[in-house]
Amino acid sequence: MDKKINQLSLNSRTVRQKLAVAFQLMSILPFLVCVYLVSNYILPRFGFKLDIIVSLIVSIFVALVGLLVIKEIFDRLTSMATQAKCIAAGDMNCRLKQEIEHNDEVGDLNNVLNQLTQRIRGNMDELKRYSEKTTEINLEIQKKIIVLSNLMQVSSLISQGAKFEDILKIATEKSRLLANSETAFLLFKEENKESFSVKVADGEKADYLLTLEFGPKEDIYNKALNLNKLLILDKRNLLNENLTVDFFAKFQMKNCLTMPIFLKETVKAVLGIANDRENFLYTKDDIELFEIFSKQIAVAIENDILARRAESLEIKDLLTGLYNKVFIVSRLQEEIKRAIVYQRPCAFVIFDIDNFKHYRENLGIISAEAALKKIAGLLQDSITEVDRVGRTDADEFSLILPERNKRQALEVAEEIRRKVQLAFCNDQNNCLTFSAGVSENPLDGIEAGQLITKAKELLKKAKANGKNQVAVF
Repeated sequence: MDKKINQLSLNSRTVRQKLAVAFQLMSILPFLVCVYLVSNYILPRFGFKLDIIVSLIVSIFVALVGLLVIKEIFDRLTSMATQAKCIAAGDMNCRLKQEIEHNDEVGDLNNVLNQLTQRIRGNMDELKRYSEKTTEINLEIQKKIIVLSNLMQVSSLISQGAKFEDILKIATEKSRLLANSETAFLLFKEENKESFSVKVADGEKADYLLTLEFGPKEDIYNKALNLNKLLILDKRNLLNENLTVDFFAKFQMKNCLTMPIFLKETVKAVLGIANDRENFLYTKDDIELFEIFSKQIAVAIENDILARRAESLEIKDLLTGLYNKVFIVSRLQEEIKRAIVYQRPCAFVIFDIDNFKHYRENLGIISAEAALKKIAGLLQDSITEVDRVGRTDADEFSLILPERNKRQALEVAEEIRRKVQLAFCNDQNNCLTFSAGVSENPLDGIEAGQLITKAKELLKKAKANGKNQVAVF
């Protein structure tokens, strides 16, 4: 029944059909006017008829219905045109009224315009997101350009031979621009000192940081700064609870990056940046750029040391205070020549620390440096005034013993080996011992290179036979 009624309704008709109906309805009116004129001026002479009046009423009703149909169509078109003008003006929030009741061309046009408006609105939102993302990318690019420019400035200062203090100051200032840092600092270990002190600081609390010093007795020194790798402290990378409290109390910062700066396998300085932001996280780009800054500072430190060495003709090892390799080789050659002239013996001993790499990895760089200094002291206490001892490699020491033959050199080497074992083997897990090789002029050679080569061969033999022993040919 509802289906039949719907079929008879004008709402289910197309605009063309509705206009046809309206035209037909409107065309009836002139016809009925003619009927009216006939009925009033012609037929009255023949008598009054009721059906004529009824026809007039019906014709008027039909005309009104036709007018309403046409008005309904044009009202919808006018409303659609008004909303379309709003959309055309750029207001994407405008939306045409959904015509569910009308299933004709006007209703279809209304739905199509709504779909187009919705699609345009979606495209505009997507373009807005792309615009925001592009803006963020541009900002990141600008930041990196600034950082690279700063790196070039530091490199230029190094190449121009600027003052060492100026280079450190500018490099520290520029590193503060990384990772939204509020503070940048450079911890420096002066010669013949165990502790680190802040040499340069920039940003907030710079004056406070310049008063800080870190010694071997502090947990921060041994567990945070005494590392051979980058320290990351943020919301994802945390220290243990007690150390975090100590770190915050010392630096008064929640997030921090520190990078040790090495010089011949020893920590010479530590570069750091920090901020006090909540839920902060360092990115991979931040870390990579930070490492580049630390390398620039390492180059500056090395250049400064080389310059000072060239000025003073340095013959001593910076860490232990013993003679360096260049001096030992030169002095050995001189002692051999003197021994040949006076027909006297001259012995040479090379010591190598057993398991030193394992010791350094377990206890850290700072503890390893302290061990090297302690061993240097044991060596100096075990020789006479005419003997010479030096550090000839990272964990290698050499001893020149004028007027000593192999037997006497063996006794000296064994005494030193026992002292090292006694001093460093309280903890079996981190025990340090000495292996050594002994050579003598002229039995093993008449040149410094020959004695050194022979001593190294015997040293390898001692290592292969179980370490912690002295080998003599």
